[in-house]
Amino acid sequence: MHIPDSMIQGHLCPVTAAVSTAGVALAAYFGWKSEKQPSIQRFAAVSSLIFALQMLNFPVATGTSGHLLGGVLAASMLGIPFGILAMALVVTLQCIVFADGGLTVLGLNVLNMAIIGAGFGGMLKQMLCWNFRKQRELELLSIFIVSWISVMTAAFAVCIELAISGTIQLGVVTSSMLSVHALIGVGEGMITVIACMLFETDETEARSSKHRMVWAPALTALIAAMLLSPFASGSPDGLEWVGEKLSFLKESAPNFVSPMPDYSLPFISSEAISTGMAGLLGVIFTFAIALSIGTLLKKPSITEAAEPVKTDA
Repeated sequence: MHIPDSMIQGHLCPVTAAVSTAGVALAAYFGWKSEKQPSIQRFAAVSSLIFALQMLNFPVATGTSGHLLGGVLAASMLGIPFGILAMALVVTLQCIVFADGGLTVLGLNVLNMAIIGAGFGGMLKQMLCWNFRKQRELELLSIFIVSWISVMTAAFAVCIELAISGTIQLGVVTSSMLSVHALIGVGEGMITVIACMLFETDETEARSSKHRMVWAPALTALIAAMLLSPFASGSPDGLEWVGEKLSFLKESAPNFVSPMPDYSLPFISSEAISTGMAGLLGVIFTFAIALSIGTLLKKPSITEAAEPVKTDA
């Protein structure tokens, strides 16, 4: 669902850039104010996990593929503010380093995948799962449904954006976009439920199972990026497939030359090794930047805040 530069142009780009910047700033503010911040390492590990899982395109129909959006997963594992920040970080890194999504439409992609995906999806998940906190099966079913809805909502947002920009009429693109993303949403729901079962922890587990909170998602991210990404489906994703079908996907020269376009290292001839190494570097970059963001937003503990400042006598 990464929109390229050539697909949407005009006034919508700066407007959505401003909206997305404001949304991310609000998420940072509420994350900083939150009393239930994830640990810095947890934030970095989950951000890296989402980056890696987004590399794993899976086939959904003849000639079409999909990949994890990850908004509900991020909000479930980190809380809504940090979920939005994780998604915004991943989408921005994908754009700048890997040419996945256009630079001029970065605001649109952050809006669709971070603000709508993690923000709206996270709030909907909270509302639906509130009554099922002690009924794990129903809670997981709710997570599956909300994950599917988040994909459909983001897909419909793309349809509206395409129509506003004059790329294609809303009535023409909506049926194709929603039909293919209805299938992708099923994969989204399954991956999100499995990840929540493996990596989500409650407050009791959080004290005794730090490896599940940090090292399990971090290790999974490394395995997915290095070993599994070379085997991902090479078919166009849902948006690309619809763009080709309806003839609004156009090739154009990139506005910005990324160092690892299409998740590859140009100086490595083997495609599998090139993709795996690019994925490894992406996980490392995501983890390191997320650590820095988490450090900036981390509130001091009560003991740190209460400790008196030592002065020389």
